Amino acid sequence: MGTIELLLIAIGLSMDAFAVAVCKGLSVRKPALKHFIIVGLYFGIFQAVMPLIGYLIGSAFASLITSIDHWVVFVLLSIIGAHMIWESRKHSESGSEGASCFTFSSMIILALATSIDALAIGIAFASLKVNIVPAVLLIGVTTFAFSCLGVKIGNVFGEKYKTTAEFAGGVILILLGVKILIEHLVY
Repeated sequence: MGTIELLLIAIGLSMDAFAVAVCKGLSVRKPALKHFIIVGLYFGIFQAVMPLIGYLIGSAFASLITSIDHWVVFVLLSIIGAHMIWESRKHSESGSEGASCFTFSSMIILALATSIDALAIGIAFASLKVNIVPAVLLIGVTTFAFSCLGVKIGNVFGEKYKTTAEFAGGVILILLGVKILIEHLVY
């Protein structure tokens, strides 16, 4: 898997965190540097650690799924992407969940909830034999940046872009799954 594909996965994964960061930005009148750092670090660290955990789990079982790894990756990315698209539609219908709290317990729950899909990506990475260290660093840094941007955008533009970002992230992940499946079936 090349750098472009990894970057697209990192962007796709960061969209859940971005959407929640937009809500965080909505919840503060004037975000301070600490708001950006808190949101960026929680989401960035969790998005980096979860694929690492998934990779370790996937590596333990890689020999069992080598012949079907491209299907596993396709299914995982498609499910994650479809879920993100579904969530974006649900959020656009129900409106924003007020998430103004920046406490440890609140941020841990949000960071865990937005990074569960990254665990599945880590399993897929093990199947594809991706170099995990640069991959998780790229995912973490990308998520940190998008989360900080989300706080700012949420504060400035409000609810308008949250569902679009989540929808785009889902589409990106599904398209990457299709690309990987086609590459393995054709070559």
